[in-house]
Amino acid sequence: NQYTCGYFKNTKDLDKAQFNKLDLICRKLQLNSTDRVLDIGCGWGGFAKFASEHYGCHVTGVSISDEQINYAKTFTKGLPVNILKCDYRMLEGSYDKVLICGMIEHVGYKNYGTIMKKVHECLDKGGLYLLHTIGSNTSNKATDPWIAKYIFPNSMTPSMAQLTVAAEPYFVLEDWQNIGLHYVKTLRAWFANFEDNWDGLKEKYGHRFFRMWKYYLLGSAGFFASRKGQLWQMVFSPGGHPGGYDPVR
Repeated sequence: NQYTCGYFKNTKDLDKAQFNKLDLICRKLQLNSTDRVLDIGCGWGGFAKFASEHYGCHVTGVSISDEQINYAKTFTKGLPVNILKCDYRMLEGSYDKVLICGMIEHVGYKNYGTIMKKVHECLDKGGLYLLHTIGSNTSNKATDPWIAKYIFPNSMTPSMAQLTVAAEPYFVLEDWQNIGLHYVKTLRAWFANFEDNWDGLKEKYGHRFFRMWKYYLLGSAGFFASRKGQLWQMVFSPGGHPGGYDPVR
């Protein structure tokens, strides 16, 4: 499964929604078999596997987590995928398409410009860059203390202003979609799966963990349901996509 928001268009099934989300990203990036794709913050290799299998492209995934790298290498074995341990600031090379999915929330507001500049350096002139991120209605420089302590240390949710100011020197914004309410469905589905499987987990994790995870998942669902939290997919090009960009939904 994917540890990011699913896309529940025409489905109520979590697995189908995650398939839809991955396919939506691929179609927005206009992937084809000749593309060299850079996945910054590749996680467990879900996108790399999907894009290489369904669109035939070559994917370079980067992470700084040894656990993710080892899993992703096994998960994508035999596919045109290269998984690297690399800080995004050290990236080199040239790519047709770039994806950042659920990773920019972990670089901090001081580094939004740095990561946009790095993507611009790595992206071919006629390429596309998709940013998939949780979004905040307000520009913050601190994170909820409970989330920072127990769930996502050093995390931060960017705002519209913070992202557009960071991107302005480098990109044309081609498309911006908000699917925040799909995260409500995703989080509720995650909690249902967690609750259904708790009997097999409770001896290892204990009741305190159950209450904490329930609070995290359902509290987060409330955050998106309240419309205080958003989920944005933003498509950028270095200088205006040749012939214009046709949005995909």
